[in-house]
Amino acid sequence: MTTKTFDIEGMTCTACAKAVERVTRKLPGVEESNVNYATEKLSITFTEEVTPKQIQATIEKAGYKAIAHSTSKVFNIEGMTCAACSGAVERVTRKLSGIESSNVNLATEKLNITYDPESVTVADIKRVIEKAGYKAIEATDVGDTSDKKADEISRQWKRFVWSAIFAFPLLFIAMVPMILEWAGVQLPYYMVAMNFPRTMALIQLALCIPVIVINFRYYKIGFRNLLKLSPNMDSLIAIGTSAAFIYSFYAVYRIFTGDVDFAIYFESVAVILTLITLGKYMEIVSKGKTSDAIKKLIGLAPKQANIIRDGKEMQIAVEEVVVGDIIVVKPGEKLPVDGVVTLGTTSIDESMLTGESIPVEKSAGNPVIGASINKNGLIHYRATKVGKDTALAQIIKLVEEAQGSKAPIARLADIISGYFVPIVIGIALLSTAVWYLTGETFAFSITIFISILVIACPCALGLATPTAIMVGTGKGAQYGALIKSGAALETAHKIQTVVLDKTGTITEGKPKVTDIIVTGELTNDQLLQIAASCEKGSEHPLGEAIVKAAEEANVNLLAVDQFKAIPGHGIEITLDKKNVLLGNQKLMNDRTIGLGESLATTLKLASEGKTPMYIAIDGQLAGIIAVADTVKPSSKEAIAKLHAMGISVAMITGDNRQTAEAIAKQVGIDTVLAEVLPQDKANEVKKLQASGRKVAMVGDGINDAPALAQADVGMAIGSGTDVAMESADIVLMKSDLKDVATAIQLSRKTIANIKQNLFWAFGYNVLGIPIAMGVLYLLGGPLMNPIIAALAMSLSSVSVLSNALRLRNFKPV
Repeated sequence: MTTKTFDIEGMTCTACAKAVERVTRKLPGVEESNVNYATEKLSITFTEEVTPKQIQATIEKAGYKAIAHSTSKVFNIEGMTCAACSGAVERVTRKLSGIESSNVNLATEKLNITYDPESVTVADIKRVIEKAGYKAIEATDVGDTSDKKADEISRQWKRFVWSAIFAFPLLFIAMVPMILEWAGVQLPYYMVAMNFPRTMALIQLALCIPVIVINFRYYKIGFRNLLKLSPNMDSLIAIGTSAAFIYSFYAVYRIFTGDVDFAIYFESVAVILTLITLGKYMEIVSKGKTSDAIKKLIGLAPKQANIIRDGKEMQIAVEEVVVGDIIVVKPGEKLPVDGVVTLGTTSIDESMLTGESIPVEKSAGNPVIGASINKNGLIHYRATKVGKDTALAQIIKLVEEAQGSKAPIARLADIISGYFVPIVIGIALLSTAVWYLTGETFAFSITIFISILVIACPCALGLATPTAIMVGTGKGAQYGALIKSGAALETAHKIQTVVLDKTGTITEGKPKVTDIIVTGELTNDQLLQIAASCEKGSEHPLGEAIVKAAEEANVNLLAVDQFKAIPGHGIEITLDKKNVLLGNQKLMNDRTIGLGESLATTLKLASEGKTPMYIAIDGQLAGIIAVADTVKPSSKEAIAKLHAMGISVAMITGDNRQTAEAIAKQVGIDTVLAEVLPQDKANEVKKLQASGRKVAMVGDGINDAPALAQADVGMAIGSGTDVAMESADIVLMKSDLKDVATAIQLSRKTIANIKQNLFWAFGYNVLGIPIAMGVLYLLGGPLMNPIIAALAMSLSSVSVLSNALRLRNFKPV
């Protein structure tokens, strides 16, 4: 039995608290569920029948957000060499009490772990990882492993060079005479090994030993993991080359006792280790290229900032800037942190963060983003977000989290990787025994044993998915589409229907008053004065438009006595002892207010894409104010792109049907979901899903958050609210609907790439292992040389990585 506490967001009254209790108590395994409305916390007791994620998902479906009292950390894991290693780290950490999720990305060599700090500590996590044979180092800074990576690449290259210095002369001594003899070339006396059997054996032994010493880490890690019953790729290499070396050493002994009819495999041992080291070097270099997007983002931030303190301008390190500092930026300089312009006018290039190529005009009061470039004017601005709170730091964090997450498509590879090495060892032992018992020599059988162990490659399986996700999410960030997880990246390629919120998504979200129509004794200015007084302080875009129109007309606003919001309908106000209703036709109908001949007027306004808002005073219709929102220039093109991709598009809005259909006609939308209350948006998405369609929801407001969470993929417009962006799976930084198509195209390309990688990784092992077992030899073909097996194994991982790197060429169509 587990008791856990969640913070609940989105509750507005005790009825909300009861709703959360009700939906959670229905879950199997939930023993007790209590919400404290005052503290906005849920205390829930449950068994293993239900998981914290299922509880959170249930609460989100009810229209609220549950935040667990858990901590997420990232650890750099040292000592991993293949997918079996990453699987071992995941396995031992998941066994700890209080671990909610544990995912290792083999490509980045990072562990992303979420845990309950009340149940488990960082020390506990590190201890079990070290006990498993690896080292966990807490990642405290973005990009903190770049220097270590450079050192590792350098060390690996040196190991390869030194190995090659000994291995290739050994290969020449052992193989060239055999090749020349096979070709019928008469060899000189000194090249015939049988003339100097002892000398040749000692030379080969002397050349082999340094290669083993240089690459001793394979034996250290491989045998340690084997003893812990968690064998990995190093175990395969260690067992295979050790068997070859021990047999060859025994052959040297027999040669010295006079029996020269023994094969020596020293050249196989040395060349196998050298080729694997070369493959590892190429793998590390390729893995480094997959994180180029992160490196570029990190490199955007300037190191210094010019600030004004105590009336003096001074230069300080960007880490020393604090919120409230006034920063001076000259033309051509990068902005060090986020803030708000206080002095000056300029245009700023934000393309490196938003993908928007056109510089944005900025003046006093406008927000600016750190790492963007000041193009032409000197400005002063006040720092509002510094350090890890800046937009750039948040983007880097999102991309790193996405790159560290796992896509569902990786599950099969993960399962196979967990059993792969033990199965390969079993196959090698069985094949060796079968060949020996059927009459083949021990030398023949040991060749089979070595080839099977060396050709098997769990690395290719482990790298197939994470490398493609790393490159894919990096390209998304480059084009202004921040994909927050591998699961979102995978799901996006299945999208069949995109649901678009109207205001602020299809339209600019900055409506203007277009018509004022009075039906009583009031003048236009008086009607505007009453409406604006009622809407003063409103955050609704239509209300803001009315207030702005009053300000532009220099109309003085009146004091409001009472204010009541009626969600999805409008507002009710007491103004100068009069009851005023301001809202849509539903509100008028609910209050039985006759609209009479004004219905024809509103139908005409709606057909023009305008939103009519009724004003009634003391039960009588006083007039209509029409507000129109302009469609974003890119909306029509974006919807055409989605149609060309075979995706249907729906629009969801609280507007009346006529207005909604007029907007839909302008941009070419298929389905219109009009007059939908905010709380019903998620239900509309659910209806589309119930018909068997994969649905993406695109929105920007707080009222879109439940629908974003309900959708298979939620996409938030970057200029929208924090709540919407938090609920979404993908954030579109440019606030451009064309990026919806970009995100889906990128998903399709990435998933295709992952499938290619998995096909190669599985195919390589499915074909390679039987050939190493001697299948071709049985059919009259050649027996695989262990050196060829080592070369094939080294190239398999590199081929998967190279294929993933092709995604760097992705460009949206």
